[in-house]
Amino acid sequence: MANSPALTRLLAIMAKLRHKDDGCLWDLEQTFATIAPYTVEEAYEVADAIERGDMTDLKEELGDLLLQVVFHARMAQEQNLFAFDDVAQAICDKMIRRHPHVFEDASYRNVAEQTVAWEESKAAERAAKGKTASLLDDVPRGLPALTRAVKLTKRAARVGFDWPSTAEVLEKLREEIVELEAEVAADDREKARAELGDVLFVIANLARKLDIEPEDALRSSNAKFARRFNYIERELAAKGSSPAQSNLEEMDALWNVARAADKTAS
Repeated sequence: MANSPALTRLLAIMAKLRHKDDGCLWDLEQTFATIAPYTVEEAYEVADAIERGDMTDLKEELGDLLLQVVFHARMAQEQNLFAFDDVAQAICDKMIRRHPHVFEDASYRNVAEQTVAWEESKAAERAAKGKTASLLDDVPRGLPALTRAVKLTKRAARVGFDWPSTAEVLEKLREEIVELEAEVAADDREKARAELGDVLFVIANLARKLDIEPEDALRSSNAKFARRFNYIERELAAKGSSPAQSNLEEMDALWNVARAADKTAS
C-alpha cells in the first residue's frame, strides 16, 4: 500500500524512536499495555477539540491519535505480528465488506435497514473468528462504563431483550432511585454503591432509548458546571474574595445568575 510522503515520514520517525541502538529510551521501554492509556487519552482529546469547535486543535489531536496507531503498529512489526500496512489494509477490507451498497450491488431502502445489515455483518465477522460464546463477549471492557452499558444493552435489544418504550425505562429509573435512597438512609455504603451502579445503568439505557450518547451529554454538563463555577470565581475575585472565603448562599446566588445567562443565551 503506497503511503503519502507525510505518513512515510511519520513511520520512519517512529522506527527511529524505537531503534534499539540509538532510539529514545522512553519509547523503547513502552509496550502495548503501557501505551494503551495514552491511546484512550488521545481519543478523548480529539472528542474535546470537536466539542469546543477548535479545528486547529482538532488537526493536532488527530495527529496525536494517528501517532498512537503508528506506535502500536511499530511494536507489532518488531514482534513479526503485523505492520502498519496490514492495519490499513484490514480496515480497507472491512469498510468495503460492510458497505456492499456502495462497493457492490446491494441496496437498502433506508438507514434503519442499512444499520440492521451492518450489525448482521459484524455478527458474521464475530462468528468467523469463533466469537460465538455470547452476544456480549466482544463489547470491549476498556470502554467508558456508560458507553459500554449502552453497547451491552443495544446488543441485548437486538434479540428482543429490552424495555418496550422510554416510559418503562423512566419507571425503572424511579424504582432504582427509591432503592438507592433506602440504602443511603441505612448508611450501607456497599449496597448504596451497588444501587448507584444500577441507577447509572438505567440512565445509560435511557440515553440509548433517546438516541443520546451519554458520554457526550455528561461532557456537556461538565462544561456547563465549569463555566458557571468559573463565573462564580470571577465575580468573587472582582470583590477581592474567593470561593474559599465565601459561603454557600453567596455562591448559590451567583450560580443562579450564571444559570439564567445560560438560559438566555440558548
